[in-house]
Amino acid sequence: MTDDDDVPLRHRRWAVAVLATALVTLAPPGTAEVYQLANPQDSVIGKPFYLQVSADQTLLDVGRRYGLGFDEMKAANPGVDMWVPKANADVMVPAQQVLPAVERQGIVLNIAEKRLYYFRSPTEIESFAVGTGRDGWETPVGNYKIISKVKDPTWTPTESVRKEHAAAGDILPAVVPAGPDNPLGAYAMRLDRGSYLIHGTNKPWGVGMQVSHGCTRMYPEDVEHLFGEVEIGTPVMVVNQPYKIGWLGDTLYLEVNAYKEEMRQKPVEEIIPAEIANADGVRIDWEEVRRVRDENAGLPRVIGGRQGSTSWHYLDMIF
Repeated sequence: MTDDDDVPLRHRRWAVAVLATALVTLAPPGTAEVYQLANPQDSVIGKPFYLQVSADQTLLDVGRRYGLGFDEMKAANPGVDMWVPKANADVMVPAQQVLPAVERQGIVLNIAEKRLYYFRSPTEIESFAVGTGRDGWETPVGNYKIISKVKDPTWTPTESVRKEHAAAGDILPAVVPAGPDNPLGAYAMRLDRGSYLIHGTNKPWGVGMQVSHGCTRMYPEDVEHLFGEVEIGTPVMVVNQPYKIGWLGDTLYLEVNAYKEEMRQKPVEEIIPAEIANADGVRIDWEEVRRVRDENAGLPRVIGGRQGSTSWHYLDMIF
């Protein structure tokens, strides 16, 4: 982590707010938190915090317990070894997200951040780390719905998948039965698009990475929970939003998850929608927008606020 003495004050405002949160211990996995928006116009959920890891904990252990994936934990902790962090090191848990700019209903998957949102209502949200399709097998953007749910599914690999495995010396059977060797895990939900599924996995450390053949992988405990929550017919929207902007009260946040080089070249003036940037009484720190774009850390950062609010006076102090 960076020494605060080397960071300008205006760049430290987010870190100071996080450090004010007490260090916590690992929570048990499998308990999905429901985020309640006090204001339907808000678009930021959760709160980041630090915790201390013990000698036998990896950053993946920490991430799984708080519903965070590999890439999220790595981006939030530059310079920290994912597998062997120093004992008692302070580790950032980036448990905060700006919601995608979509209609808040059903399941929304943002492939840019490798995260799935389940909107129980427009103001009640659950958030899950997921694995998505890798290069050449990208998870397709679009509007779908769940057409079936299966517990203990079998896996029928496609011909192209079997050929890929065979080329690597791994001969797959025509059908893989349910059980610990099944890559779909114990639960699967099928979309009305070819063979695309939202499913569990027998390799949980791949959650939070682009590793699949287009399907959406979830931690075993998370998919079990979601399986019990959603019904057949639930809408599923897959989007690709590397730049997310949202309000929390009178404070404006930007979160960037630009996983491709061309995404990271977006002009600063195009990142903030005109209806926000040109609104009366709204202040934007464009240099901070540039910095957050270049940092590309997947962490919501304060980049502006509304005049006349407590946030405005706070921004006066730090900008």
